[in-house]
Amino acid sequence: MPVVILHPNLLRKMTGVDATNEKLKEDLFNLGLEFGGEDEDGNFQLEFAPDRLDRLSTEGIARSLRYYYGQDRGVFIPRLNPPTWTIFLRHPILHKRPYVTGAIVRGIKLDDSILKSLIQLQEKLHDTIGRDRAKGSIGIHDLSMIKTTETLDGMSSISYRGTVPSEPSFVPLGLKEELTPEQVLESHPTGKKYTKLVDGDQQFPAFFDDLGLFSLPPIINSARTEVTIDSRDLLIELTGTDQWTIDRMLNIICYALEAHGATLEEINIQTPDSTVRKPDFSLDTKNVDHARIEQVLGIRLSPNDVIDLLERSGLDGKIIVPPYRGDIPPQESQYRVTIPPYRVDVLHPLDIIDDIGRTHGFHKLKPRYPAVATIGGRTANSSLERAIRQVLIGIGFEDLLNFNLTNKTENFSKMKLKDGIEAYGSHDPVEILEPYSAEYTIIRTWVLPSLLMVLENNTHRAYPQNLIEIGFTAKVDPTKDTRVGENYAIAATITHSQASYEESKSKLQVLCQRFNKRLETLPISHPTFIEGRTASIVIDGEPKGILGEIHPEVLNLHGIELPVSAFELPLNSFI
Repeated sequence: MPVVILHPNLLRKMTGVDATNEKLKEDLFNLGLEFGGEDEDGNFQLEFAPDRLDRLSTEGIARSLRYYYGQDRGVFIPRLNPPTWTIFLRHPILHKRPYVTGAIVRGIKLDDSILKSLIQLQEKLHDTIGRDRAKGSIGIHDLSMIKTTETLDGMSSISYRGTVPSEPSFVPLGLKEELTPEQVLESHPTGKKYTKLVDGDQQFPAFFDDLGLFSLPPIINSARTEVTIDSRDLLIELTGTDQWTIDRMLNIICYALEAHGATLEEINIQTPDSTVRKPDFSLDTKNVDHARIEQVLGIRLSPNDVIDLLERSGLDGKIIVPPYRGDIPPQESQYRVTIPPYRVDVLHPLDIIDDIGRTHGFHKLKPRYPAVATIGGRTANSSLERAIRQVLIGIGFEDLLNFNLTNKTENFSKMKLKDGIEAYGSHDPVEILEPYSAEYTIIRTWVLPSLLMVLENNTHRAYPQNLIEIGFTAKVDPTKDTRVGENYAIAATITHSQASYEESKSKLQVLCQRFNKRLETLPISHPTFIEGRTASIVIDGEPKGILGEIHPEVLNLHGIELPVSAFELPLNSFI
């Protein structure tokens, strides 16, 4: 989950509420932000679900608190001054980032805390909705350092176009010497990190003013336009592969800067075919039924209560079906809810009901028994999983619970699984259409990569490290109604200086004996494992899983220096 670092004093300043730290923690928790600790400088570390991207900054969290306290109500739209700047989008586009947006920010008074919050917001947006800059990236510049000749109508302009990798030279942020774009990718730490985003392009995307290149998205800005606490006017530019995404990222940044008294100004985006103004502060609406609100929350509310809670959530609400006149049961009412431009998470009426519940206070809801009496119990699979886990823990393993979501690099590339091969774990993955993070783009097809990720992150811990996980996996299966085949798998790793195939097999043999299963191991080849030290797991005559010693190349990709032996097989092998 995203973690935002902020100082409580800045929250007090921006909300005008002199609350104690404990009171702030309580109120933040009620809004869905969990206190994760405090550093030596007194900064709060707050964790929350990645859907509320408007809360990735101190400004966004303070805004939510002001609504929660009733200081602000309803949808607020900042004033936008008419444009005095134009971004010319030059064609042809010979790179992967054809979309651009931006805004001018004037009169901002920056200090260290505000600047740190802005940089944090920029990087958190990159990591989440921007998919590590692949889908959208942000450049923030000191406008006074951008040099351009004004036209007769008072307009200034910059251009967004492609440039060849070998020229022109510019001084990238953090350096003092000039480099060409390709030299930035070869020698600058940020360039090395994001070189994959421009690999294969005939040209690199870049922004130019009269002095030359001043931004190389999504890699790095020039040192010339670096923002400092002395900067007063800013240019915000965003580029990406999806217009909706970068427009929403821009809205979140504009609202954050407006909270510090900045004036926002539109900017023209001009192409050969059209001119549009950005930012886009258009509003979205959703309809929600009164009866649905009461059903989900389990409380009775009047229409006036609902409107009040919507406005204290930063939304606007209007009764539309039927018009409530006092003689119509409120349960038949329906509301048209207006959603502000910085909210990217409201996709369904249930998202609005969640806002209503949080503003009312989930902690105020009284638990009650369901109307239907039921007797709970473990399912057969759950009982089997528990029994297997107890056996494996009893023979020296430590139980883990990892995320079901991962990415193709961890699931396939770092396990040496290439496209088109038939091997355990190499199934077609179930992909997430619109992931918030590049780290979680698919459902894992096998569990073993998750265990190696844990080993990779725990090389500083004592050995041996004997790990197990019984976890969910999935693959594309056209024979299923949902086109998804679901499964639970048992995976185990043994890691120490003498870890071997024989040790893993002996552990698996104990497990099979406890459940009266006949185990056979037949030689097999698998890219993840060492040739000649790998076997197919055969249970009661049926091939089920894989067993062996992890290949040194796989270990190197994970930064693991000791031998690892492992096995994995489906949970239903023991039914």
